[in-house]
Amino acid sequence: MLNSVNLNLLRSLLVILEECHVSQAAKRLNITQSAVSRQLAQLRDLFNDPLLIREGNDLYKTPRAVELQAKLETLFSEFKHLIEEPSFEPSNWAGEVNFACSDYVAQYIFPEIIKKISSQALHAKFNYHFWLPHMADSFANSPINLACTLQNNKPKGLSGKLIGEDYLVCVMRDSHPLSGRKSLSLDDILRYQHIVITGGDKNSELDTHLFDMRKHREIGLKVPFYSAAFSTLIESNYLLVIPQHIAKNMQKHLPILHYDLPFDLPLQKYWIIWHPKYDEEKSHQWVRRLSYEILRSSIYSVGYDSKS
Repeated sequence: MLNSVNLNLLRSLLVILEECHVSQAAKRLNITQSAVSRQLAQLRDLFNDPLLIREGNDLYKTPRAVELQAKLETLFSEFKHLIEEPSFEPSNWAGEVNFACSDYVAQYIFPEIIKKISSQALHAKFNYHFWLPHMADSFANSPINLACTLQNNKPKGLSGKLIGEDYLVCVMRDSHPLSGRKSLSLDDILRYQHIVITGGDKNSELDTHLFDMRKHREIGLKVPFYSAAFSTLIESNYLLVIPQHIAKNMQKHLPILHYDLPFDLPLQKYWIIWHPKYDEEKSHQWVRRLSYEILRSSIYSVGYDSKS
């Protein structure tokens, strides 16, 4: 029965019952009076009820018609809400942000993102996920709805926006034996043991470059997190090669300094990415805009020293 019902016919019925006048209904429906009469005949057959009774020049609704009009008004009101674009007010939002990023972002930037979002959306919830590059392959079925990653290019099949670019520098404690030099040579870089941060999407461009030059740095310590690397760095003569903006940000908290590397490496590119299913979702647009602004500021607010 339902499969044979034309929704346009039901809309016509609602207008006919509201007007109780064939010609006025025809004007509203932008069809001819004869077309309205044909539709009314179909509707009488469909509901097995006369629906409208003529008395002189007037039409009067049957009890069945009154019942149908009330139901149709509710039905078409629901249809209207169904196709209307939902409004979004941060203060009314109680959604969940599943954010994936490196441990550095988690420790020094994600708290600022939480603060910014929760100041406007008091009931928002947050989950942190440690980002690994292979996660990009299963984003469609992942609880993660936003991620920050280090990639040469935006992962295929995902939506995203370039946050910024940076280059690698060599970091050491401020009392390191190399700290008095104006610049570092390749021999300086290779003379001391290095710390390597192994977790997440850390870049290995340096080792690739050294391999091409048939050189090799000695790795004295491998740790999965930035916090562990810095804790050891300030108490030792290790060297640590990391992005410049991270070195500058950490100089605000730790007795460290950094030098440019004595050779050029490809720029580090940082992306904020998400699955395309969230492209038009209003709350997601709002969350990713705020997150993007804070992430971009973390790179450029410290001052970007571009290499000439």
